[in-house]
Amino acid sequence: MASPYDLTGENIAGISINPPASRVPSVYSEVQVSRIDHALPLPSVFKSPFKIVDGPPSSAAGNSEEIAKLFPNLYGQPSALLVSDQSNDAVLSDQKLKVGVVLSGGQAPGGHNVICGIFDYLQEHAKGSTLFGFRGGPAGIMKGKYVELTSDFVYPYRNQGGFDMICSGRDKIETPEQFKQAEDTVTKMDLDGLVVIGGDDSNTNACLLAEYFRGKNMKTRVIGCPKTIDGDLKSKEVPTSFGFDTACKIYSEMIGNVMIDARSTGKYYHFVRLMGRAASHITLECALQTHPNITIIGEEVSEKKLTLKNVTDYIVDVICKRAENGYNYGVILVPEGLIDFIPEVQELISELNEILAQGNVDEEGQWKKNLKEETLKLFEFLPQTIQEQLMLERDPHGNVQVAKIETEKMLIQMVETELEKKKKDGSYKREFMGKSHFFGYEGRCGLPTNFDATYCYALGYGAGSLLQSGKTGLISSVGNLAAPVEKWTVGGTPLTSLMDVERRHGKFKPVIKKAMVELEGAPFKKFASQREEWALKNRYISPGPIQFKGPGSDAINHTLLLELGAQA
Repeated sequence: MASPYDLTGENIAGISINPPASRVPSVYSEVQVSRIDHALPLPSVFKSPFKIVDGPPSSAAGNSEEIAKLFPNLYGQPSALLVSDQSNDAVLSDQKLKVGVVLSGGQAPGGHNVICGIFDYLQEHAKGSTLFGFRGGPAGIMKGKYVELTSDFVYPYRNQGGFDMICSGRDKIETPEQFKQAEDTVTKMDLDGLVVIGGDDSNTNACLLAEYFRGKNMKTRVIGCPKTIDGDLKSKEVPTSFGFDTACKIYSEMIGNVMIDARSTGKYYHFVRLMGRAASHITLECALQTHPNITIIGEEVSEKKLTLKNVTDYIVDVICKRAENGYNYGVILVPEGLIDFIPEVQELISELNEILAQGNVDEEGQWKKNLKEETLKLFEFLPQTIQEQLMLERDPHGNVQVAKIETEKMLIQMVETELEKKKKDGSYKREFMGKSHFFGYEGRCGLPTNFDATYCYALGYGAGSLLQSGKTGLISSVGNLAAPVEKWTVGGTPLTSLMDVERRHGKFKPVIKKAMVELEGAPFKKFASQREEWALKNRYISPGPIQFKGPGSDAINHTLLLELGAQA
């Protein structure tokens, strides 16, 4: 039986650790060991014979005409739903399948359980099948680097955080040469199916692969799974992305800790920046879990066309009112991508991108003459450190690397400046002390919550069933998540139905449309109805660490519960 370790104890990722026989007791904590054998319930549809029922033809999230042109072989295909059926129609093929799986993009708690779900489904429903793991993300597909996943291989990773079973990567399969490499790999391996576990970009890539393979009349089918802690890959059919529940609970524990610190010392304002470049779901969910004094939601800033000065003034106003009530401390949450939501900052970034692309930046600062008067004024208004961070090298997509923009420190400095003015006119008489935090990677690889562990396992089981039934170009979808696990629904949603197009380099490019915080949605409305009270009074909640047994162990995040309640 193949093993992920060689005789020296080095695993496939090149990390020196103990062989499987001694790894669990010597490397894992008692909690990790206890989680390995934690039994996971499955939706009841998997406990008896089932068949797949097709729904009506699908469309697209936007620009259906262009999506139809880009995906002539996939566009319009129906969704799929697994239903219990004791008839002969329920008997699936007994073909022994060869399936590949790849982790793509950033880590999210529960990824290992998706792989375990696929593995267990094949063992139970397609006996004699083989599962291969592509190493290091999509690059593993292009380079043909993979390992056979066996029972011994996957066992230590059950219910564990991280992506270290086969590791991930951010490479994309996008050029003709890369598609040919992928074709050669899956053909050589004789794969019946490929499961892509990733976010919106990765699942867009999965759909492009499915279209390419079908266009070539290849037998390899492609199924996606919704992964991202940011929570911006979801739709009515895909209620949430895995990892969001765990990450938000990890961050909320830390926020609860600094809340108690603020109340204990009585003199600090903690400015906490949270993950979420494109959407503010994490910030909103953590606010609902902990009740901070101030929470900035990027989508609201954008909708109201607030300036950086508007945001600063709002924070200063709350600080002054709290001082009048005898509170010289507080907690403030901001999303990682806040600056991308501020219209005037977007304009500044756009102009800076043009200047940087032309390479006209000189040390004497003459390049600033190329900025418009208003944007130059804003640039000069920003703290020096933020100016420097805005000039850093762009990411591969040409975007500002917002993770390197210390927005929380920028706000602290701007608040300090405004409060100094108020000190001079006598309207503020306290000392302001701001503390900055960025809670980011800490949330990506934690032990998955009971919800994420179970949800991911069901997603993997669902992906296996979709492949076995001959489906391609779908994303594994598990619904009815507010109900007991037995009543969860399982199926697949056409990836093309989640897509829109963007115009890049003169061509239409398909993208899965990001789900933003909806200001008319139930989660934001719940937050908005209470934020004024949270601002002036101390309604702090400290959730504590993630629980696996007892009170709170099976709690689902507020966002999902409120959204599902609004749909009911």
